[in-house]
Amino acid sequence: MKSAVLLAGLNAPGKTVVIEKEATRDHSERMLAGFGAEITVEDSDEGRVITLTGRPELKPQVIAVPRDPSSAAFPVCAALITPGSDVLVPGIGLNPTRAGLFYTLQDMGADLTFENPREEGGEPVADLRARYSPNMTGIAVPPERAASMIDEYPVLSVVACFASGKTMMAGVKELRVKESDRIDAMARGLRANGITVDEGEDWWSVEGLGPDAVPGGGTCESFLDHRIAMSFMVMGMGAQNPVSVDDGTPITTSFPIFEPLMTGLGAKLSKG
Repeated sequence: MKSAVLLAGLNAPGKTVVIEKEATRDHSERMLAGFGAEITVEDSDEGRVITLTGRPELKPQVIAVPRDPSSAAFPVCAALITPGSDVLVPGIGLNPTRAGLFYTLQDMGADLTFENPREEGGEPVADLRARYSPNMTGIAVPPERAASMIDEYPVLSVVACFASGKTMMAGVKELRVKESDRIDAMARGLRANGITVDEGEDWWSVEGLGPDAVPGGGTCESFLDHRIAMSFMVMGMGAQNPVSVDDGTPITTSFPIFEPLMTGLGAKLSKG
């Protein structure tokens, strides 16, 4: 909605103002500024105030679109829990409103580094290297980080299984109303694979068993949710026994090359 209002404001005389009580992704503001629009962003007592002056003289640009951090999360997390892994994802977008997962993984002790940091199309970008990380520990994920990684909590909860100790994820009630109830879906699937999970209306916690102790062997229901399906496929790459997903077809919703990409990295995926 914010993006639609700002784009409409380009053709309106005067100033268009959007006030966000809670900050959301700012790709549109960065893009408009990159094309020469007169746009300001300020913090106020009311929230984040975005002001766009209408009818600017926009200038053509050559844009390099950064790779999607939400899709990159799956090969990155697979590398962290699979012995011997070393994966480089070039040109990942590190917009602060999108990159919360990577900072959370670093807080857990993941061997995750940003190489060749740069800016492309007004967006911060880097090459992201992920290596097998057997010494991760569970943490309490800051609730204020939720907006920057809301779609990555399912795969984060998988990584938490391979860390030592409890990982607590709070302030995530939005997950109850995604393509599925993602808290319930992940809790069911993790328990089916030998993991202790506790949950509430807007939180859940995972008891990590360490890098070599996740049993696996269960069958997980995807609830027709692409991120749930991919998360459990990642879990199977590090578990002691294969993990099955009842239906992987929803993956094409957001990541149609998931299977060939992961098998190209060495994953063993099969259809029953």
